[in-house]
Amino acid sequence: MSNTTKTTTAKGQKYDGFTEEERDAMKQRAKELKTSARRGAKTADTESEVLAKIAEMAEPDRVIAERLHALIKASAPDLTAKLWYGMPAYARDGKMICFFQSAAKFKARYATLGFSDEATLDEGAMWPASYALTEITADVEARIAALLRQALS
Repeated sequence: MSNTTKTTTAKGQKYDGFTEEERDAMKQRAKELKTSARRGAKTADTESEVLAKIAEMAEPDRVIAERLHALIKASAPDLTAKLWYGMPAYARDGKMICFFQSAAKFKARYATLGFSDEATLDEGAMWPASYALTEITADVEARIAALLRQALS
């Protein structure tokens, strides 16, 4: 009897452990950590890396990520853009506050805007920490800007 658990995906494919997409994300994160360690205490401009990663995305993820990046830079200029598991993320004092995950990255139905536990979104005993994004409208922009203000308070 094997100790590995076989899991069946929604498409009926079998895999052991992590999906190919999850393994790829972990490899990207390891590469990001190595790059960061090589930079040391230098303050490197990682925004260009984030913009390059966004440019690689297919539509509609790229359109959403571009608008989200511009909105975060305008609403929360103190946040530093960096890559996190191969996706655009935004940190304050080196601690991740929020991140974008494209739908294509994990073959999901929609892209997401997620917040880490460093974000102060606390509302009672339960609150959302991730939001589905299918497009960014004026109303969505206003909601994201409000979430950023709360997250950084």
